[in-house]
Formats: sequence, C-alpha cells, structure tokens
Amino acid sequence: MRRGTGQLIAGVMLLVATACSAGSGGCGFFGSSDGRTTSAPVNSWPALANRFVEDYFKAQPAFAVSSGRHEYDGKLPDWSGTGLQAESARLKTIRQEAEAVLPASLDAAQQLEREHVLAIADADLFWLEKAQSPYRNPAWYLDDLDPDVYLSREYAPLDQRMRAYIAYANAIPAAAAQIRTNMRTPLAKSLVERAISGFGGYADFYREDVPKVFASITDTQLQSDFDTANAAAAKAMDDLKAWFESQRNTATGDFALGPDLFAEMLLDTERVTVPLDTLEAAGRADLARNQAALTDACAKYLPGGTVNACIEKAEAHKPAGGAVPAARAMLDDLRGFIREQDLVTIPNDEQARVAEAPPYNRANTAYINVPGPYDIGMPSTYYVAPPDPKWSAKERAAYVPGIANLTYVTIHEVWPGHFLQFLHTNRTKSIGSIFVGYAYAEGWAHYAEELMWEAGYGNGDPEQHVGQLMNALLRDVRFLSAIGLHTHGMTLEQSEQMFRDDAHANPGTARQQAARGTYDPAYLNYTLGKLMIRKLRTDWMKANNRRDPPASPSGWKDFHDAFLSHGGMPVPLVRRALLKDDSAPL
Repeated sequence: MRRGTGQLIAGVMLLVATACSAGSGGCGFFGSSDGRTTSAPVNSWPALANRFVEDYFKAQPAFAVSSGRHEYDGKLPDWSGTGLQAESARLKTIRQEAEAVLPASLDAAQQLEREHVLAIADADLFWLEKAQSPYRNPAWYLDDLDPDVYLSREYAPLDQRMRAYIAYANAIPAAAAQIRTNMRTPLAKSLVERAISGFGGYADFYREDVPKVFASITDTQLQSDFDTANAAAAKAMDDLKAWFESQRNTATGDFALGPDLFAEMLLDTERVTVPLDTLEAAGRADLARNQAALTDACAKYLPGGTVNACIEKAEAHKPAGGAVPAARAMLDDLRGFIREQDLVTIPNDEQARVAEAPPYNRANTAYINVPGPYDIGMPSTYYVAPPDPKWSAKERAAYVPGIANLTYVTIHEVWPGHFLQFLHTNRTKSIGSIFVGYAYAEGWAHYAEELMWEAGYGNGDPEQHVGQLMNALLRDVRFLSAIGLHTHGMTLEQSEQMFRDDAHANPGTARQQAARGTYDPAYLNYTLGKLMIRKLRTDWMKANNRRDPPASPSGWKDFHDAFLSHGGMPVPLVRRALLKDDSAPL
C-alpha cells in the first residue's frame, strides 16, 4: 500500500532486471493490455508512467528500497519543511501532466493506468496537505523508518546489508530532528501514545535485536562503524520518545478528521464517493449478518452456551505443536482445496515459506513478507510470532491463536489471500504491480476468508465458522469505529466498548483496536474493500449471465481471475475495467 497511514505493502512483479537499472529511465514494462509491445501514442504515456515511477522512488527512497531498488539503500525521505513542500509540488506537477494527457489518445489499459496515477497523487496529497499528517500524526512516519528489509530480506550478502543498515542508521538522527520540528502541538493524546510506543520501540530494538542479526560479521571496522551508527540512532529515538512523553500533559482529544475530511479521504485514497450514511448502513448490515451467523455457528458448536463461551472454547483449541508448524501444515491443504474447487488460478508453483517471526518484529501475531517487485526470485515468508518467553505460562498459552482462528489468519495472509494476490500482481504490466492500494489488498485478503467458507472449506465444521466470523466481526467493528471516531464524535472508550460488545474482543485487543482507529482512520478498508469486491462479483456475474452463488465454486473462477488481473488499483477502477461502470461500488 502506498504511504498514507504509514503502511506499505510492496507488490510482486516480473521484470527484466536490466530494464530496471538506475540509469535506464524506468522499467520499460508499460505496454498494451494484451502484453504486446506497442509504439507509444503521441503523448508518450509509457514514458510519463515510467518517469512517474522513477521520480516517486527518488522522492520516497524507503518505498523504493521496500520495492527492491537497492541503489536507494540507507536513504530516508526528506521530511524537512522544504522537503515536504517539494514533495507536494512534485505530486501536483505529475498530476497536471497526467490530466493533460487526452484519454482518447490512450488504449483502455492506459486510460485506467492514467486514472491510477491520478489516484496515487491524490492519495499522497490528501495525507500531506488535507489531513496534515506530517504535522499532526506521528504514525505517518513509523513504517518508513522500518529497517526490516536490511535485516530479514536476503537480497544481498549480510555484510552488504550491514553497510546499508549503517547508512540507514546514520540517517536516523536527522530524520528524528525533522519529525520533532514538524509536530504542531498540542497533539492528540492517542497519537502521542502511539509515538511513544513506536519511536521508543525502535530505540529498544536497535539496541537489543539488530546487533544479533549482524553478530556473525567478523570485519572489525564494519562492526565499529555499526556500533557508532546504531548507538546514535537509538539515542535519537530515545530523545524523540522523551519529547513526546513531555507532550502528555498538554495532549488533547482532538484526533478526528471530521465528516468532510473523512469523505475526502475515501474519495482521494480509494475513489469511493458513497455518502457516509450509506456507507455506515452497509457496515452495520454486514455486522448484523456476521453476528447472526456467529449465533448460529455457536448454537451448533456449543449448544446452550453463550457466544463468549463459544469463542473461548474455540480459542482454547490450540495447535498441539505450536502455531508455526500448524500454519505450515495448513498451506498444502489450503492450496489443494483451491485447486480441487478450481476457485481461482494459481499462476505458478511458487510456495510461501513459514517461519517464526524474528525477535525484532513480533508486534503482530502473523504477517507475510513479500519481496519487492525488483527483488526478482526472492521467496515470500509467512511469519507467525511466538509468545514472549518473559510472559507467564497463562499469558503465553492465551497468546497462541486457536486452530480455527489461525486457519483464517493463514487464509488471509497466504492462500488465497495476500500471497496468491501478489502471484497475480506479478503478471500485471502496469503501475498496479508497484502501487497496491489499501482497500484492494486488505479487501481481497478479507474477502478470501469468507470465500473459503462459502466454497465449503472445513466441510461445515462450526468451529471453523467461528474462526472465520471472529475475524470478520473485528473488521466490521473497525469499519464502524473509523466512521464513529472521525465523523460522529465517538470517544476512545466508546470505540473500545464496541469492540468488546460487537466483536467479542478481549480487553487488550479492544483497547489496541480503538487506539488504532485514531491514527489509522483508513482501517475501515478491510471491510470496505471486501464489500466492494462482493458487490462487484454480484454485478459481474449478472452482467455475464451467471448464477451467484454458482452451482459449483468453480463458477467464481473467471471473476476472481479477472479481478486479480488488474494489479492494485482502487477497487472502483477495477470495477470500471470489468463493467465499464464505477457508479455503484456498494
């Protein structure tokens, strides 16, 4: 996903390496919709699209590195006031150039790509200028500071990645100073707390975990350079954390975008024009649908018991050998089910690895690390985090997800969620291979969870259904909480209670999810994306004279392949591509 709330997902793309060299002026992968190379139209759209990508990488080197462009290793964006102004000007200029291209001079695929460029520029400009994120929301910076690519992606020998990390660490003090200068006080309390946690977390893992990654390097000068740079980076993060701690006494409750800006966020970042009341009604309907389904599933799984007791029973059914081997064992079964049901094309034989999350990246229960589009041939790894060994035995046991819950987390991350999605993105000859939208990526992965249950995975086992619905309800409440927090004056306490009451979340999860809604207002995109994909499926099946649901799950395959063939553009643009209409995404 493009930067916006400080979150990035790099897609996967098949490229000829020599076409992507630093001096080549681009990748040369923009061609006609059927993959044949064509002569450029008069306006030279392919050249403009390539320049857009290259200029974006120069302005956003952390995104470039995540995408696999390692000539940018060690560099961070210019977050000075002058640098932010220059970035706004750059985005406005490329937007004007793209708007000046006459759609009639482009083929259908290029017209969509032009709209995607405009959407990317609008999204970044929204967070920069309208939401004022660099000045109000410290979470905007956090993921660009993440050095994980140097630590866990084996794109080069360890000593080379160590040099890249040293350059990165040397850039941290200046970046920290820019962040502090940019903040306009007083700040919202929940955002201050996110900053303290995030920047303080970096300081801790610089000191405690990063040295372990490079411990095997025997070059004494390199280790000395590392020690100096790493210590300075940790101190800079400590100092930044301390400054945010000093803001606690004056912090406010003013985190909300407000209804007008929230609606502009949906338009600028996802091309969604649905009125907020209609959007909220759709979310409430999905919540009610999933709550009713959970009641029915629990009646079968724990007859006579409460819904909360039903969830506790499901979560108590832990994988015997631990989450990592259990997740690994699930992959063949999930992939086999997809093939057996002919649910969606699996483009090649590539498999995701499964591993225990490294010590410096265990904040999430599970995640998938998909190499950047220019890191050709690198494997994807699905990481599952173990419990902290310092916790009590009871806490460690509770942390491990139940089998049903873990099953749908694995579906979301691997088959047929993010991993399969990026196998298709790999084949896309457009900027959609690089810029993958929030609602597109998370919408598909969340849609995949429900799809597998609909297609018959689990053979109707009510415990499996409970696991699927636990994930669905959490995303429904995110959807409603985002709207409530940012447009209705909902308090953090009210949001937290909604997660507990309507998603049956435990107190810690409810507290964390409510707080996330204040600094990630777009986290409604999991459910928003899913709802748009489901509506698009219904309309596409009708337009193509097909039953929905079909007699067999294979009846959905053509839709799934068509949807995944368009890269990561906003879902309304995919709708336009498939139906020539983006007027009714919900």
